[in-house]
Amino acid sequence: MSLTSLLSWALFPLYAVEGIRTRLRTPRLRPGTGPYQGRFEGGGTPVRLLVIGDSSVAGVGIGSLENGLAYQLASMLAGRTGRTVEWRAAGFNSATSNQLREVVVPNLPSQDFTHIYISVGFNDLKNFHSGPKWKKGFGELLYALKAKYPGAKVFWSCLMAPSGVPALTPGLAFVLGLRQPVINKIGKTLCEERGGQWVTSMPDIGRVHFCEDGVHASIRGNKDWAEHVVEEALAPSVLRLENQNEVDDEQDEMNRAL
Repeated sequence: MSLTSLLSWALFPLYAVEGIRTRLRTPRLRPGTGPYQGRFEGGGTPVRLLVIGDSSVAGVGIGSLENGLAYQLASMLAGRTGRTVEWRAAGFNSATSNQLREVVVPNLPSQDFTHIYISVGFNDLKNFHSGPKWKKGFGELLYALKAKYPGAKVFWSCLMAPSGVPALTPGLAFVLGLRQPVINKIGKTLCEERGGQWVTSMPDIGRVHFCEDGVHASIRGNKDWAEHVVEEALAPSVLRLENQNEVDDEQDEMNRAL
């Protein structure tokens, strides 16, 4: 165990007291309502996108799921690539990696998704899950998704710095900031080892990116988050696959001509 992890455990009583106080004064917001799946028309073979995760995917605090992360990811991916995008959201408030693995994945449809984006880790962080527990939960989540959807490209975003979350007091942000690098380091390693791709956290995060509770992503937050993920990871993946398919088609035509 690293020195920073040991320090965070030593400060756990402070974290617990400030955490209870913060929870009592933070308003409770409801998940979004509306479509949890849909389709954006475009060209080519459809991109089938699954967005699985916590309250960000559930649209907590934003009213309609059309303002949510999954809808925004699909809309921007279709606009950026010109491809048809079929999307499905599976998000649940306060979900941790092990809950997604144990409860959500087994109940997902056996649809052949081409791309999967995972939003998870912050609840593992705030629940003080140890490095080994996060490794087991997130690692087995990657295994479960790859086993169920073997052809899918899987993506996960690193956690932002807790100091950027408005609802957190300086004390809470400091303690969680000691543990955040552990979550990100293990998450990156597991993605590289188990067939996923990690994405950098969204830059330049400010108060405008959060709902009134100072915890959940606002409408603006979801849009900027989706744009970052699409530009860094999803769109390049789709375009690389499209280019490879074109090369394969040309090769097939040449082989038939011979």
